[in-house]
Amino acid sequence: MTWFTLSLLNLLWAAAGTSTGTRSSCSVPPAQQPLVHGIQVLMENSVTSSAHPNPSILIAMNLAGAYNMEAQKLLTDKLMASDSADLTIGQLALTIMALNSSCRDPGNKVSVLQRLMESWPPSSPSAPASTFYGPSLAVLALCQENPKTALPIATRFAKILRFGSSPFNTDTGAMATLALTCMYNKIPEGSDEGYKILFIEVLDEVVKNVSMRIEDNGIIGDIYSTGLAMQALSVTPKQPNKEWNCQKTMDTILQEIEQGKFHNPMSIAQILPSLKGKTYLDVPHVSCSPGVEVQPTLPTQPSPVPTTASNVTVTYTINNQLRGVGLLFNETMDVSVKGGSVLLVVLEEAQRRNPMFKFETTMTSWGLVVSSINNITESVHERTYWQFLNGKTPLNEGVADYKPSDREHITANFTQY
Repeated sequence: MTWFTLSLLNLLWAAAGTSTGTRSSCSVPPAQQPLVHGIQVLMENSVTSSAHPNPSILIAMNLAGAYNMEAQKLLTDKLMASDSADLTIGQLALTIMALNSSCRDPGNKVSVLQRLMESWPPSSPSAPASTFYGPSLAVLALCQENPKTALPIATRFAKILRFGSSPFNTDTGAMATLALTCMYNKIPEGSDEGYKILFIEVLDEVVKNVSMRIEDNGIIGDIYSTGLAMQALSVTPKQPNKEWNCQKTMDTILQEIEQGKFHNPMSIAQILPSLKGKTYLDVPHVSCSPGVEVQPTLPTQPSPVPTTASNVTVTYTINNQLRGVGLLFNETMDVSVKGGSVLLVVLEEAQRRNPMFKFETTMTSWGLVVSSINNITESVHERTYWQFLNGKTPLNEGVADYKPSDREHITANFTQY
């Protein structure tokens, strides 16, 4: 399927006079504000001296208005001290935006990112859509720094993205929308009209693809993609193909928060700006004057159903059928763990009982990710990874967050994207 086709340049932005161009708005009802305060406190409490610094959390804190000034300073200082050479393009871009949101000069990080993007290779036709996520962040960060020097980089990015042929990815589409919307709004005066035409054509197709992921309950893609998608649809100069009821999306997300679905700090960081009526386009406009807000008390959460008295049995399968990538295998065992345990506990118990189920993890901004099972390790070069499924449905939470239910069948499938 071809992602991008030519389109008309006659649906221009009605709200071009605003800094963010927010066109569709929705808000959290006053009675449910404690839910938002609660997840923000949870996210901010994850910032510790031993935790890996996550720029997405700092951006969310600053867009929302940080409660914990000590955590804000700690995270800002750790990101200031980070070495650009250790970061991917996406991590570097997020770090620059995070520092800008704290009114700190990112210094040479900007020139490093610019050089990386100037040499960013065109993606092969078979490259997964997710490979555009980091470069989308880079275009957004560079656009906010200096639109004039970002223009040729953004133009090249848009042309490559336009002819991408991989399956659509909601997160990547949302981030590309934010990046190209920033460039569309900040095309330097006197520039050729062709830039505007290019950006609006690519935005037209990306926004169409994002809007096709809008579910009847308002969720866009899945609950963890919805935050970025809300940002994208609220600022884009192109109307979504499918009518979007922002308030319905907001109400559904609040229901998910109430049910405890947003406890991972990264998942909170991605939804919090939208809950506060902000987007990444607001980063340059954050006020860094001392805050006067007091950290609110965590709201009372519904008491979970006691599970300590009973165990659950999870059927766990590990599967590698990719020829040429190590030994082929398909092994299954039933694992009994305490009710309410996360999937990681199931994996640990399986590993204890059978060495074939040995696994290794890598820490990411989303938490632990399984990178190897039975000595078969994921590879960016080979485009392989371990995908976890409930039956045939991919899990949308990590192994340290997902809680399998009794008699659930979890499969770890070595997959090529």
